[in-house]
Amino acid sequence: MKTIFLTGATGYIGGSIASKLVQAGYRVRGLVRSEGNALLMTQRGIDPVLGGLDDTDMLIREASASDGVINTASADHAGAVHALITGLEGSSKPLLHTSGSSVVGDDVRGSRSSDAIFDEDTPFVVAPEKQARRDLDLLVLGAADRDVRSAVVCPSLIYGVGSGVNRDSVQIPFLAANAREQGAVQLVGPGLNVWSNVHVDDVADLYLLVLARGSAGKFYFAENGELSFGEIGEALRQRLGLARVEALDPEVAAERWGRSKAYFSLGSNSRVRARRARAELGWSPRHASVTDWILNEMPVDDGATALKP
Repeated sequence: MKTIFLTGATGYIGGSIASKLVQAGYRVRGLVRSEGNALLMTQRGIDPVLGGLDDTDMLIREASASDGVINTASADHAGAVHALITGLEGSSKPLLHTSGSSVVGDDVRGSRSSDAIFDEDTPFVVAPEKQARRDLDLLVLGAADRDVRSAVVCPSLIYGVGSGVNRDSVQIPFLAANAREQGAVQLVGPGLNVWSNVHVDDVADLYLLVLARGSAGKFYFAENGELSFGEIGEALRQRLGLARVEALDPEVAAERWGRSKAYFSLGSNSRVRARRARAELGWSPRHASVTDWILNEMPVDDGATALKP
């Protein structure tokens, strides 16, 4: 049985990957920060490892003792990435690092769509605020020169209910919770900006494919379709039974939600194509419509209980 060291085991992406790994017969050692989360991991068949991303010696030790590492805890923690590479150097073992497609996001603040579409071979246009993330992606890819089978998986907007401890993604659940609080779906500007999207189960499937046979030094986008935030907002309005979708002034959105969330997570364009995963790994995502999921499957919180139809 192969052992995988997984950071972010209690997170949305990491928890879903952990479930798939256990089902596939891997032994998973999951990084957690509390005894309570350690118990939750044990209940899910995962061996808990207490610690954090700043525990350099522990990360090196766990990486070295594993048959491979998947980092889903942070796309921006350089120290942890350096430690994991150090632990795997010279081993030919896999290191999968999680990025996010806001790395190619622009700063249109919901005002328009963009014609810029990125695949794995397209030269990246990276905003100054995201350059550190891009540099970290490149560090991981460069670990191939140190005999690490390194790869970067870069999901677009992820939807669906996670199969781990944390069941909610970042963007759609936030917009839904805010809509329930405000009585209207609120978007950054008119919501004309477009994001590619992908279901969490399809993302987890991709990680297992990259783990099993991904090539060293490769970058993989994850997407299966795209929509504007206006279209997502209208589906949320219908699902939540609200009367309207509102265009929130971007500056107001930034003040309320933070600049990164308003301008990049919710207000940018991020249009990508997962050509490499399909062509090289045979990845075939099963979920094709985020609006169908919102209208028919998304849990609806009435303030006390999450309900499904």
